[in-house]
Amino acid sequence: MRIAEIYGHGSPIFSFEFFPPQTDAGFRSLYRTVEELKRLDPHFVSVTWGAGGSTRLKTVDIVSQIQNDIGVTAMAHLSCIGSTPEQLAATLDRLESEGIGNVLALGGDRPPDYEPPPGAFTYASELAGFIRSRWGFSLGGACYPETHPTATSPEADLENLVQKVETGVEVLITQLFFDNQDYFDFLPRARAAGIEQPIVPGIMPIISAANIRRITSMCGSRIPPELEAGLSEVEHDDALTLEVGIEWATEQCRELLERGAPGVHFYTMNRSPATRRVFEALRQA
Repeated sequence: MRIAEIYGHGSPIFSFEFFPPQTDAGFRSLYRTVEELKRLDPHFVSVTWGAGGSTRLKTVDIVSQIQNDIGVTAMAHLSCIGSTPEQLAATLDRLESEGIGNVLALGGDRPPDYEPPPGAFTYASELAGFIRSRWGFSLGGACYPETHPTATSPEADLENLVQKVETGVEVLITQLFFDNQDYFDFLPRARAAGIEQPIVPGIMPIISAANIRRITSMCGSRIPPELEAGLSEVEHDDALTLEVGIEWATEQCRELLERGAPGVHFYTMNRSPATRRVFEALRQA
């Protein structure tokens, strides 16, 4: 099913995000995780695009297997980084041939000393426009409630987002965040700018204090003082850290859904226990 249609039914939509592993053991673990989370009946899953396009073929292989063998609607991430338009076209042709109908068009994170290949796109809006010009995929895009880390201002970031949706993006998924007020403040700004597409909160249940500090330092998300204090008390105990992360994510999701969010997109880190427990707690509420 196309993601634009999935979000058209009114009920909360739940989706999970995975990334391509680097080893055969990692692939086996990933597919076990997908099978475990399939029991929760997610509406779709997405698979990321490695830095510099390094996992291009793996992404296609994974989304194909998830959708065609495991039986869960899949969405492939595509990034401008490290690919020529011709390479992107070949990837899109293959996705289409595999029956994949959903693509998340991203600008991508530029590695240090990045040199773009000839003709490479720079912005997600360019990639989305390229996809829309030749293929019939349902398009998703990213947005940043706390402002993209490279944007010159929140206003400039919002202008870029408007340009992105004007190229045909139908659903927006946020960068991970830990303070719901950032999402609730962002929504009216986006609507006032004329963005009518569903804006789906992206939530990452914390499983490691060190890992989440590393991730937030790269993506520009902040850890609220209350959460930081809780993590600091237990960060040397993985089991207790997991409990803090699950409790925080569960409360986040409850409030988001109660106040009208169209669903939740879970950043799983290729692991099922934390996401499964948050999801099950929401269903019991």
